[in-house]
Formats: sequence, C-alpha cells, structure tokens
Amino acid sequence: MTSSARPFLNRRLAEFGTTIFAEMSALAARTGSINLGQGFPDTDGPEEIREAAVRALRDGRGNQYPPGPGVPELRTAVAAHQQRHYGLTYDPDTEVLVTAGATEAIAASLLALVEPGDEVVALEPYYDSYAACIAMAGGRRVPVTLRPHGGAFRLDLDELRAAVTDRTRLLLINTPHNPTGTVLTREELTAVAELAVERDLLVVTDEVYEHLVFDDAAHVPLATLPGMRERTVTISSSGKTFSFTGWKVGWVTAAPALVAAVRSAKQFLTYVSAGPFQYAVAEALNLPDSYFTALREDLRAKRDLLAAGLTEAGFEVFRPAGTYFVTTDIRPLGESDGFAFCRSLPERAGVVAIPNAVFYDHREEGAPFVRFAFCKQPETLREAGKRLAGLRKD
Repeated sequence: MTSSARPFLNRRLAEFGTTIFAEMSALAARTGSINLGQGFPDTDGPEEIREAAVRALRDGRGNQYPPGPGVPELRTAVAAHQQRHYGLTYDPDTEVLVTAGATEAIAASLLALVEPGDEVVALEPYYDSYAACIAMAGGRRVPVTLRPHGGAFRLDLDELRAAVTDRTRLLLINTPHNPTGTVLTREELTAVAELAVERDLLVVTDEVYEHLVFDDAAHVPLATLPGMRERTVTISSSGKTFSFTGWKVGWVTAAPALVAAVRSAKQFLTYVSAGPFQYAVAEALNLPDSYFTALREDLRAKRDLLAAGLTEAGFEVFRPAGTYFVTTDIRPLGESDGFAFCRSLPERAGVVAIPNAVFYDHREEGAPFVRFAFCKQPETLREAGKRLAGLRKD
C-alpha cells in the first residue's frame, strides 16, 4: 500500500497544480462574469469548414484510427500552406506530423529532443505548458525575460546569448508571443538563428498565432533563415487561425530526422486524434488569401476596441502586434498584485482576466501585469469596457 506520507505527484510536476485557465474560467462561470481570460473565440469558424467536418463524419472518413502521421490530405495541405505563405518546401510524407493541437506537439517535441539535465532556454513570460513539458522531459528551464520597452515587450539579445551554456540543448521560441503580443522582428530572429547555428542548438518554435499579426508587423518563420531549416521544429495549429480550438488539430514541420524523433514520442501520447476534423482542416488551409486578411482585420478592430476600453478604465495598455491578447499594467489603478486583482475582478467588475505572473519563473517580474483576450464579439468587448470603467470609482 502506498504510504500516505508520500506525495502521489512526482517531483517533476510537484510545482504544477490546476492551470490558471481552469481556475479563472470556473470563476467566470460561478459569477456570471465576462470571460476575457482563456483564449477562445465566442463564435465558430467558417461554415464551410464545419460542413466539411460533418461531411467527413457522414462519409466515414476518420471515424476509425487515422494514419499515425495524420491523414495524407492534411499533411499535403500543411506542406502546401508552408510553401504558399513562406516559400518553405516540406515533404508531406516525411516532414509533416499531425498532432492533438500545438500543446501535444510541444510536449512530444520536448520529450523527444531533451535529455534529463539538458537546459532549455525559453522566452519568459511563457505559455504554462512549456514549463510543465520541460519538467516532464527532465530538462532544466532557463528563462530569458521579455521586458517592457517603448510600449511593447522586447527581447534582450545579449541576455539571450548569456543564457546559453554548454548544457543548453534547445531554444524554445514563441512568436507571435503569448501573452505579451510581441512579434519578433526579422533582425531579432536573425540573431536567434545565428546563435543557434554558432552553438549547434535545436530550436522548437511555436507559431500558432502566425496569421494573427497586425499593423506593420510580419510573421517570419525561423525555419526560413539561413542554417535553420535542418535544426528547427516548427509548430502550428488550426485552433487560432480558424476558430476551432475544440478540434485540437495541430502539426509539426521539420527535417525527416526531427519529425521521426517527435513522432516516436507522440505515438505514446495520443497515438492519433481528431480523425474527421483533419479532413476539414485540410480544406481550411486551402481557403483563399481573403480569409486570412479578413481574420486579421477583424481581430485588429477588436484589439483596438478592447485597448480603448482598458485605457479608459485606467490601465496602462501594451498594444499587441500579434495574438489575440492585450497585456496591461495595473499599477496606474493603485494595484500591484495581479493574482489578487484577477481573483477579485469578477466581484468588482464582472470580468475575468489572467494574471501574467503565472507565466513567469520569477513571478515578481510579472506581478503587475494582467492579460485580457479580445477574440470576442464587439458587443462583449464594449460591455467589458463599461464594466471595467467602474474600477476608477472603486
């Protein structure tokens, strides 16, 4: 019998409890608040893509186990997408792997490529699954912190270089960046690429927000830069681009040896998933350029709407160049503890947000920052702004 004195959760995961997203979404449901915390749209994606999923179900495509690497139609569509948008050529049979969303792709990549004791350099603040996946792989995470500068969060390239040691195995890069909305520039990514080549590092790059960039920002896949295609595992998914987050269809593109390694881990996680949805996502990736343009314009307008409401309510707002999140500083409201602020916000204003500190190893760095999602209907964002305006009167 297991001793009651021995903890059930292994020490690698002991620091991880229930995710902040589950906590805050439950708080939103309990209080009837507007949920601007968890990043999911409040409308479904294109009708024709939903119908494609229904058609696949009715035609019996994907109702049983799909092929381990993913259905050929989707792997071909992913390869065509990379060529069409970025000029990257991938073999659908050996260089594309379909996963259960980007989260599984990240987990499988780190489990496959990181040995116990290896250091993984990641940009802080980072999506919470990064830390957990590095821990499950037995790696040691080394954060490089993005800090506010000129109205945005920026990467200090000198700090990045200093973080790399002889024990560093891999760089984990996220651009467009969640939660800050930063989009790394070509110059910044060139420096990252040069560092990876110089130190012979692997790079896993999370690009799930690749089509959600605004204004003058441009998404540059790291794999397009000199020396990077053979050492970069590129991850993306359908959830953010097509507003089907519940389908959990993601993918990996990389050189054959890297894809084979990631697949070796992935096959013992879910093995396969989302069979009928894979056929629908294959059709989604072939939508015309007008779809992607309209998506960006719609979200840019929603960003501006929420940013205006947050500014009016008294927050300092960091206007994002990508993603569908706005990071704010609560200190102008006389607050400094993001956790306490977010836990009290539903009662005070009927709105739910996420404290950015949960995305930091050094939580004091993120303490005054709070993230709001703007992938909601305009009327929802307007109502949230009205409710938050009451904070000035508290």
